[in-house]
Amino acid sequence: MSVGNLFLVPTIISEGTERAVIPPIVLEKLKSIHYFLVEDARTARRYLSSLKIYESIEALKFSVLNKHTLESEIEEMFTPILLGENLGVLSESGCPGVADPGSLAVNYAHRKKINVIPLVGPSSILLALMASGLNGQQFAFHGYLPIDSKECIQKIKTLEKESSLKHQTQIFIETPFRNNQVLKNLLQSLNGSTQLTIALDLTGKNQFIKTQMVHEWTKGIPLLPKEPAVIMFLA
Repeated sequence: MSVGNLFLVPTIISEGTERAVIPPIVLEKLKSIHYFLVEDARTARRYLSSLKIYESIEALKFSVLNKHTLESEIEEMFTPILLGENLGVLSESGCPGVADPGSLAVNYAHRKKINVIPLVGPSSILLALMASGLNGQQFAFHGYLPIDSKECIQKIKTLEKESSLKHQTQIFIETPFRNNQVLKNLLQSLNGSTQLTIALDLTGKNQFIKTQMVHEWTKGIPLLPKEPAVIMFLA
C-alpha cells in the first residue's frame, strides 16, 4: 500500500478573507484531505467550514499538534498517512511551519521519507516585508520580543547593532494587546535614523502598513489598534 502525502495547508490571516487569499488549488487539494494536525480543533473546523467544500465537517478528524506534543504522539498522528490517507497541517494563522508548531510534523515527515507538499497561501511575514521597502535580500525573523520591558529594550538594541553591521532587516510578530507597549519600547531604544515598519491586519479591511524613520514616528506616535502585527526595522 502506498503512503499518503503531508500537505501544508494555508489559512487566512484576517477574518472573512477566504475567497480573496486562498487559491483555488488549495480548495481542490483539500477535498482529498480528511485528517488534520491543528493547534486548535475549534478554529480549524470553523475555517474549513467557511470554505464550503465538505459535505460534513463532523466527518473530518483532527489531532492537536503544539509545542508540547511528544515524538511518540506525532508518530501516532501519522497513522492515516501510513494507511494511504493524505494528512493536512493547519496553522492558526497563515502558513504552517513558519513560527508555528507544524514544523514538528514536517520534520518528522522528512525523517520518515514522507512526501511534503506546501500549498500557496498568505504569510503575514512575507507580505509585510514585501510592502516595507526594507532590505528583502538580507533579513532575519525573531518571533516575539521579550515581554519584560528591560529585556525587550536590550534585545532591540542588540538587534539594531546587528542590523547596522549586516544591513539586515529585523522582523518580529506581536500579539494585538502588546502592540503599543512594543512600539513604545522600539521608539525609546532605536536610533532616530533607523527605518521602522508597522504592519497591521494584513489582507484585512483595517490593513495598515507604514515605514518611516524613528524620528518621524516620534513626531506623532499613533495609538495602534488591537490587530495582529508584524514589526520590522533596518538600521
